[in-house]
Amino acid sequence: MKKMLILTSALCGMGFAAQAQNKEVNVVSWGGAYEKSQVEAYNIPFAKETGIKVNMLAADNPATPLKAQVEAKNITGDVFDIEVSDAIRLCDEGALVEINPADLPAAPDGTPAADDFIPGALRECAVANIFWGTVIAFDKTKFGDNAPKTAADFFDTAKFPGKRGLPKNPKRTLYLALIADGVAPDAIYDTLDTPEGVDRAFAKLDTIKKDVVWWEAGAQPVQLLADGEVTMATGYNGRFFDAMVAEGKPFEIIWDGQYMDLDMFAIPKGSPNPEAAMQYLKYATDTQRLADQAKYIAYGPSRKSSAALVGLFQDGKTEMAPHMPTNPEHMKTAVMDDPEWWADHDAEMAERFNAWLAAN
Repeated sequence: MKKMLILTSALCGMGFAAQAQNKEVNVVSWGGAYEKSQVEAYNIPFAKETGIKVNMLAADNPATPLKAQVEAKNITGDVFDIEVSDAIRLCDEGALVEINPADLPAAPDGTPAADDFIPGALRECAVANIFWGTVIAFDKTKFGDNAPKTAADFFDTAKFPGKRGLPKNPKRTLYLALIADGVAPDAIYDTLDTPEGVDRAFAKLDTIKKDVVWWEAGAQPVQLLADGEVTMATGYNGRFFDAMVAEGKPFEIIWDGQYMDLDMFAIPKGSPNPEAAMQYLKYATDTQRLADQAKYIAYGPSRKSSAALVGLFQDGKTEMAPHMPTNPEHMKTAVMDDPEWWADHDAEMAERFNAWLAAN
């Protein structure tokens, strides 16, 4: 797995050298196995077919450098891979280029892009590339025959001992606490929409707070499990898949209560290579490219027409369908992201979450 490049002082200037217009495109993504899948499925063939060089940088969350560059009026990235709530908020703020679905490639059978992408995958200023899940994974060697099976088991440190890995992020923790506390997946946001519901989520998190190892980058939960620092962790299903199948780690995924989300490509207004950026976005979100990405990581394509083209992992033997977050069995207890809710409530939830973390 590629080592992630953590952006610090380079947030507002990533060191891209000035190049001739449309001769390069600067893409900011999440690093690790996910970045590798994009390089193989999108970047290499795009550069070969167009002659446009693709510069790839990684961030713990690409929305962070995007926001910083916009605020500094110093845009150095062309295409950013961001979450839906960030795409909505930045679009509302006028920071992103609007994208006309009619300009996107149709499906191979001629179906317009607007009808081919899954619901929610097309936004005013962003186009989704993958469907992914935040899931629980555990080290099989730590539990023997008494293996955890549910989100509630993640919170049961008496029956399933050991530290837990959780993201330092309210969006990736509050839903899980409510699922473990008995809230139905389709009632999560109705519950969080009330003060009592938010209190309930934090009360459940209180029960394991002293046993949590907090992580901030996508590669960390995999490493925490591999190093034995935790026995269970939540993280991105594609990262765990890569560790299990490509690296042979003794991990197993619990799909109960997975959190379903989309990642989207967006182009900031004022990008240094706007035409190349749009060309890249269209190429990377066509039917074949999205299907090709599934050869390298277990994330579901955002186009309906890509599903039939998903086959084996790059090892030539592992069927990808059973590992996809969009597998019908895995969807039964899935929590669907509500990006509008987070666009409205992210700041207040982050404030409360950080105060909760700081409290004894």
